[in-house]
Amino acid sequence: MKKLITALLTAMLFAGNAYAAGTLEDAAKAYAKGNYAQAMKIYKPLALKGDAKAQYNLGLMYFAGQGVMQNDAEAVKWYKLAAAQGNAIAQFTLGERYANGLGVTQDNAEAIKWYRLLAEQGNATAQVKLGGMYLEAQGVAQDYAEAVKWYKLAAEQGDAQAQCNLGLMYVAGRGVVKDYIEAAKWWKLAAAQGLADAQLNLGLMYARGKGVTQNDAEAVKWYKLAAEQGDAQAQLSLGVMYDKGKGVVEDDAEAVKWYRLAAAQGLADAQAMLGASYFIGQGIVQDYVAAHMWFNLASAQGVKDAIKYRASVEKSMTAQQIAEAQKLARECLAKNYKNC
Repeated sequence: MKKLITALLTAMLFAGNAYAAGTLEDAAKAYAKGNYAQAMKIYKPLALKGDAKAQYNLGLMYFAGQGVMQNDAEAVKWYKLAAAQGNAIAQFTLGERYANGLGVTQDNAEAIKWYRLLAEQGNATAQVKLGGMYLEAQGVAQDYAEAVKWYKLAAEQGDAQAQCNLGLMYVAGRGVVKDYIEAAKWWKLAAAQGLADAQLNLGLMYARGKGVTQNDAEAVKWYKLAAEQGDAQAQLSLGVMYDKGKGVVEDDAEAVKWYRLAAAQGLADAQAMLGASYFIGQGIVQDYVAAHMWFNLASAQGVKDAIKYRASVEKSMTAQQIAEAQKLARECLAKNYKNC
């Protein structure tokens, strides 16, 4: 009888631990199926044996409360164990957690420590983060030259955000001699990768002839690429090009289309331009109430010309129309400028 009980207990023991003795691949499969408890059973013994990937994944699960009670301190403990072994994603995660105060007390100096460890290994994303910390004086003394150093290391690896940031440093002359040609070079590289900010900046360079030969058609090309990604400033700039017929055939209706998209994102200058279009009936049916509403919204954000134009349109409106426009402006603001 004793032998039977022993055999049964042994069988139960092995059955209970069968999944716990799995591999990282087994844990990943369990996690993918949403079976977090089983994934945790596999990761935990692997992590205790020093497996850095298991330690990192364990940290993620503690942070998210998956298969275990949510515990920020425990998450950070496992991230640090993985990071100490050189696990790149754990080092970056710690940098992000400390930089943004996610599950830990916000601490820029600690964030820099982890970003630097990874940046010095050549990780471009960490290099961009570190450059930003030096630029904004977060956890370190402001040092434009050091920011440029890290941006350039990442940019030379093809990181689009680093290329864009480096372009900005050359335009502003921060940490480097001001050089529009060098700025355009980096923005071209980032823009070619589809980064909207770089596309907008490159468009501005072509429109103004800075660092490149002035070319309105080329400016329109880059504005449009950024505008189609939802960049509000690019949408406004593209609207202006259609409005003035620069680099494209003049098209007032197309200008209004782009003004409206930017205005709906809260861009005050676009709201003022949309108001002006309604005021004079250019590209859209003249509508003093709509014009007043958009001028009102733009003026509330500090556009001085909008205040002047609002006063002008009021001269052609009744008191009832003005009251209606003010009501619509309040409603539009409450809707965060959407569907106004």
